[in-house]
Amino acid sequence: MNRADENSEVTATVSENRPDPVDRLDEAAIALEDLRGAFALHEPLDTVLRRVADSATKVIPDSDGVTITVLEEQTVRTAAATDDQLTEIDQAQYTAQRGPCLQAAITLKPVRAVVGNEVECWPEFDALAAKRGICAYLSVPLLALNAGGEEQLVGSLNVYSYTATAFDPFDEGLMRLFTTAAGMAITNAQAWHTNKQRLAQLETALVSRAAIDQAKGVLMAVHGCDANEAFAMLVHQSQNTNTKLRDVAHEILMTAKRN
Repeated sequence: MNRADENSEVTATVSENRPDPVDRLDEAAIALEDLRGAFALHEPLDTVLRRVADSATKVIPDSDGVTITVLEEQTVRTAAATDDQLTEIDQAQYTAQRGPCLQAAITLKPVRAVVGNEVECWPEFDALAAKRGICAYLSVPLLALNAGGEEQLVGSLNVYSYTATAFDPFDEGLMRLFTTAAGMAITNAQAWHTNKQRLAQLETALVSRAAIDQAKGVLMAVHGCDANEAFAMLVHQSQNTNTKLRDVAHEILMTAKRN
């Protein structure tokens, strides 16, 4: 029997042991309904990712835990986990710079396998997963929309199971559907975070502008100069002391109050 026939036989055996597809679709529908509540909520990204992880455990019957890997500019981290023990398994992959969660993110393709079958590819991950009793895993790329409406990689959603026959191609398809919906919640969370940052920056700018105007008024009164000359004095002091303009203004106001 060749390898293709062996794989087909294994897949058929696994599928026979899995719950009825209709039942699994029902479970997925319930999980998506739970997740839909996150679309309209204004929450930090990590809070939404935890909600996504919790909902994902309901999509696949033999899912014993879910983590979410987030790829950031210079780091990789587990932003959400339904079981802290699984975070350790994720970290082993980050340290080794290889493993199913990174593979799914890099290739943008699902990775599904049984622990013990990929020892040569991911020895660090395989050894720790086996030590923790994990028998099967399914990692799916997680995408969201950027400000331009284009898909951007967030990371991967990783499902772990203590059952070797836990995942099959049908489960893989369900997780793709789920991550598409999850991407909407993540997009909403990222937009909320961006808007919050912009609001904070605007508030800071408004406070700084008010302080600078007041400091200009103090200088005009003390030196008998006009507004442009007072502002030039502020800029000159800022450059000479390598201090932000708003800090120079605050210092002038504090000095004026003390006097």
